[in-house]
Amino acid sequence: MFGLVELGWRWRELAHLPRGDGRPVLILPGLFNTDRSTIVLRRSLQALGYHAEGWGLGRNLGARSTGAELERLLARVAAMAEDAGEPVTLIGISLGGIMARLAAHRAPTKVREVITIASPFAGDPRDTNVWRAFEWATGERVGDPFLAARSAEGMRPLPVPSTAIWSATDGLVNGNICRIEGERCIEVRSSHLWVQHRVSVLTAVAEVLASAR
Repeated sequence: MFGLVELGWRWRELAHLPRGDGRPVLILPGLFNTDRSTIVLRRSLQALGYHAEGWGLGRNLGARSTGAELERLLARVAAMAEDAGEPVTLIGISLGGIMARLAAHRAPTKVREVITIASPFAGDPRDTNVWRAFEWATGERVGDPFLAARSAEGMRPLPVPSTAIWSATDGLVNGNICRIEGERCIEVRSSHLWVQHRVSVLTAVAEVLASAR
């Protein structure tokens, strides 16, 4: 909620961010959340000139939303890439970032770039304070070999450019497992909840997109 309050008195700063080039951007919400949680980020990118859309898969309940093999998410990415005539940039918040990395591994020709925001993709799920909530919401178990293999896949270096936006003051996930050596990372100061509303995060996303032209 603080992120929304901050936006109220710092919104003018966003007008000075680098302009976009119309590329397609798909934004994936975090655990429990829907596209409503990413509306500020989407509107910010749309105002800059990007074609930013929500993922359209309802509430993020892990494999229940994407399909066990991410088939629904991969179909969404492929359809957006076909409509745009070019690969899609994926931006994922928390669990959405883990899914974005998996999608990039499985469909590298459809994905242009991945930006993760407070996404604990680089460590044991138990290094977060939400792993029990994850199990309850998704029906998956963090000790399951299938989930372990999927986690290992998400940790591997990506075949496309990637940036991890993370915070040492996150509170819900360990910032050290939100980034890996060899991939670009940007530290911000934020709590986990509503991190995608922070001006520092909106600024970082816009600057990363602009640098990738």
